Parts: sequence; structure tokens; C-alpha cells
Amino acid sequence: MLRPLVIALTVALAAPVAADPSIWRNEWPATDFSQTSVEDWSEIVSGGPPKDGIPAITGPKFVEVAEEDRLAGREPVVTVEIEGATPRAYPIRYLTWHEIVNDEVGGVPIAVTFCPLCNSFPTFDRRVEGEVLEFGVSGKLRHSDMIMYDRQTESWWQQAVGEGIVGEHTGTRLDPLPTWMESWDEFRTRNPQGLVMDEPDYPRSYGRNPYVGYDSSTRPFLYSGDLPPHDIPALARVVRVGERAWPVERLRVEGEVTEAGVTLAWAEGQASALDAADLGQGREVGTIRVRDAAGADLPHDVMFAFAFHAFFPQGTWMLAE
Repeated sequence: MLRPLVIALTVALAAPVAADPSIWRNEWPATDFSQTSVEDWSEIVSGGPPKDGIPAITGPKFVEVAEEDRLAGREPVVTVEIEGATPRAYPIRYLTWHEIVNDEVGGVPIAVTFCPLCNSFPTFDRRVEGEVLEFGVSGKLRHSDMIMYDRQTESWWQQAVGEGIVGEHTGTRLDPLPTWMESWDEFRTRNPQGLVMDEPDYPRSYGRNPYVGYDSSTRPFLYSGDLPPHDIPALARVVRVGERAWPVERLRVEGEVTEAGVTLAWAEGQASALDAADLGQGREVGTIRVRDAAGADLPHDVMFAFAFHAFFPQGTWMLAE
């Protein structure tokens, strides 16, 4: 059963919306709505919380791996390994409640993101045309995916694809970084001298999942688009590399797949962040690594199938033969 917060979100998301941006202008006076790639404004809805109602984190604190004793072994973390910098883990237990972490690693300004409603977790380089942007949570959704905004121009950005959709940066793409989601055990075993994001100073139930049972649902919140083809369940996880999607279930069965110039590997040990009330007790979803022919990690995402289909309607589905 879904928790009360999720039920409340469902009610809020079902509210009628305007088919033009006029409803948002008072809340966003600095946003240039004359520049946009949005053709159907009915796709954009309020997610309930207002602008910054979900507070993004800027300049997080870290502790050494050996000092961290709050995370369960199977809990998911987003791993950032940049050459010349100490590897860092960003626990989903914090990203669930904040959705964006603005940080700098090895001289690279980054935004670590997580949208629970579509399971999307890309990490982006925050530099755009020589300027470093800082991102916040707009409180808006499109195709059930978070819309971010930058504090410099208040342009709106589609989180799942890292593209500006409203405002000065319309059409601009953020550069994705080769990060991945894995279990806390996997990260700390490989990086005993690594760093892990410390608990933010907010009154949140960190470690608890407000979306209990969500990834076992048959329909995503406030999604009115077409369902995925090939009888793929809407909330099945798929690995997106560019405009291709590999079903995670296929990778779980085959273990490793090399196609289209990339190698995708699945390994047991990671709990779903969108299943049990306790993040460490979620059902097994496994860890995905995506590498090129030289063995270097590649940017990718593990998102729900409906979200891939919504943002890449002409995308290629990499199904088992």
C-alpha cells in the first residue's frame, strides 16, 4: 500500500492545470516564458510543493567511509568518481527528500539528481557557456519527471534529459557525467578511503521511503502519455544510453550484454529505493555498470520505461532476440 504522502501527492497531481504558462508567471516573474520548447503546456503540472518546497542541497558535508554507520549495506547510493578526486557517495536516502545536490568534485561543479517518480538519477556538469549554474527544484513535473530550474536565469530544465525547456537556456543541454547507482556495500568495499555525503540538517525521515510499493504499481503518477511498446510494464526499469534502452530484466537474466558499442553488466546486491518502507529492505534490483570498449564508464540512466518512452518516443528498445 502506498504511504499517505504518496496518496496526497496523487490527489495534488490530479488537479486541473492550464494549457498555457500564464498560471506560472506570478510565481516565476524572472523566467522568460517567451523562450520555450514546450508545445503542450498541459504536460506541465504542479507536484504539490512550491518552488524550493523540496530543498536542493548546495555544498554538502561529507564524512569518511569508515565513520558512516547509518546506511544499510544494500541501500542505494549515487557514485561519483572523477579522476584526481576522492570518490564520493551520495545516498538515495537524502536525494529522495532533496532531489538535487549541487557540489564540486575535483574542480568540476556537478549536480547530482534523483527523481523518485521516474527513478531517473543523472549527474550533470553545471557549467554552461562559461557560467556555473546552481539548480533548485521547481515543484513542477512533466511526464512525471522533475523540472529543475537554475538560480541564475530561472530557466526550467527537464531532469531526465538535462535540457532547458523554458527560459533563456531553452535548448541547452547539460553534459552528463559517467556516474552510477550502486549499493553502499559495493561503494565502501571498492573505496575504503572514500567519502560519503553526511546527513543534511533538515527535519526529514532519512532512510524511510515515502513511496512504498511505487515501483510495483501499474501506472505512474500523473502520466497521461502512451505506455511503452512491446508489452513492457510502465514501471519496469530500463538502462538508457543515449536514445537506446535495455530492459534491466534482460540484463538480470543474461548478466552481461555487449551491443551498440557498449557493455552493460548487472550484479546482485542493491535494494530498490521505491519498494519497502526501509530503504535497506527493498527488493533486489541489482547494480548496472555501463562501459565502452576500453572499459571506461559511460554516462547512463536507469529509469522507468514510461519515462524513456515519453522523452524518447523514437528511441530504440534493445530487446533480447
